[in-house]
Amino acid sequence: MENGNTTSGFILLGLFNHTEAHPFLFVMVLTIAFTSLLGNALMLLLIHQEPHLRTAMYFLLSQLSLMDMMLVSTIVPKMAADYLTGKKSISPAGCGLQIFFLLTLGGGECFLLAAMSYDRYVAVCHPLQYPVLMSPQLCLRMTLGSWFLGAADGLMQAATTLSFPFCSAHEIDHFFCEAPTVVRLACADISVFEYVMYICCVLMLLVPLSLILTSYSLILTAVLQKRSREACKKAFATCSSHLAVVGLFYGAAIFTYMRPKSYRSANHDKVVSAFYTIFTPVLNPLIYSLRNREVKGALRKCMGQWAALSHN
Repeated sequence: MENGNTTSGFILLGLFNHTEAHPFLFVMVLTIAFTSLLGNALMLLLIHQEPHLRTAMYFLLSQLSLMDMMLVSTIVPKMAADYLTGKKSISPAGCGLQIFFLLTLGGGECFLLAAMSYDRYVAVCHPLQYPVLMSPQLCLRMTLGSWFLGAADGLMQAATTLSFPFCSAHEIDHFFCEAPTVVRLACADISVFEYVMYICCVLMLLVPLSLILTSYSLILTAVLQKRSREACKKAFATCSSHLAVVGLFYGAAIFTYMRPKSYRSANHDKVVSAFYTIFTPVLNPLIYSLRNREVKGALRKCMGQWAALSHN
């Protein structure tokens, strides 16, 4: 094949195979994406409006909801437009922006989940010192650090991915530009880049994950030492929702970015990518709201206020 560059853009082959079921799958994905946007927007609204939800835990949760809303908005509108119009091209700039935002939001979420695990550790193990150890200043620094580290990773990988010369066939067997998929089209030796990208993934995934596991190990140790069934029940109820989010997000991300190249396939990549970019964001507000009395109470209060306003 001839060498070229990315000036002619790329072709995204999409998520759906053209079978009899693809209209149903398309509607299902749009429904899930809309539900995700609605659920996360509702979480942001509740946390902003309710004074008793303006704590460190809910501030971090609001950032998680914001990241999930942006993640869905980065992927789904372009995918839907491509499906409806049949025009599946994407410019190099558009492709670079997708890579940048995906890695910024995904990487930022990795560190944000680690910050949330530290918040739960302080709440369970040092409840009397919680206002001091989880001060607003610390929450802001952790949040800004999560965004900054994610953006640094996204900028580096997006710029490096698009710096390669690409072969004449610019077809990406995916429904959005994902760095590991795009770089496979390069007409150059990418072994060094793949090694560096693997190191970045280790830092962005395994370092926060180790912090999360350490936090929950300390929580488990502290709870077992209390030898109180009520204390154990309360601690596990508090932390189980966070662990569910961590398991869903990290499982899909590690499968996508840290799997050996010999085990990769386009269909598997698309399914797993759809899981963590579309399906996981809709689960986050459901997991937190359905398992949290304060959020459910705030929702009932807001619904009552909205109902009263509608009758006036």
